[in-house]
Amino acid sequence: MSDDIRKKLNDQQFHVTQEKGTERPFTGQYLNNKEKGQYHCVCCGHPLFSSGTKYDSGSGWPSFWDKKSEDAVTVQVDNSLGMQREEVECSNCHAHLGHVFTDGPQPTGLRYCINSAALDFKKGEHSDEN
Repeated sequence: MSDDIRKKLNDQQFHVTQEKGTERPFTGQYLNNKEKGQYHCVCCGHPLFSSGTKYDSGSGWPSFWDKKSEDAVTVQVDNSLGMQREEVECSNCHAHLGHVFTDGPQPTGLRYCINSAALDFKKGEHSDEN
């Protein structure tokens, strides 16, 4: 891990993205964000999600029914906490973002449950694209 990333991130961002932490539910800065724009990786700036696929899942974390592009994120098996889940990482820098579940809305049926601390929001940027 580089010292540059440690200096760039605040403690919460570092814990979530580099130590696979989770912010407390209903506390993230982007949970109730309804502005149009694009969400990027807080570590490397890679585009991850569009506001057009964000929805209120009631889970306490920003939720999206699709990723920005096919190569936006990668999914890894996560066997922590005594259960198997699908961990979502930035495909560019492998920062931990959150998890994906199969209880989301159509058309994908997916719920990308993402920590606000892992995101950087760019207002208006490519807001009507998926």
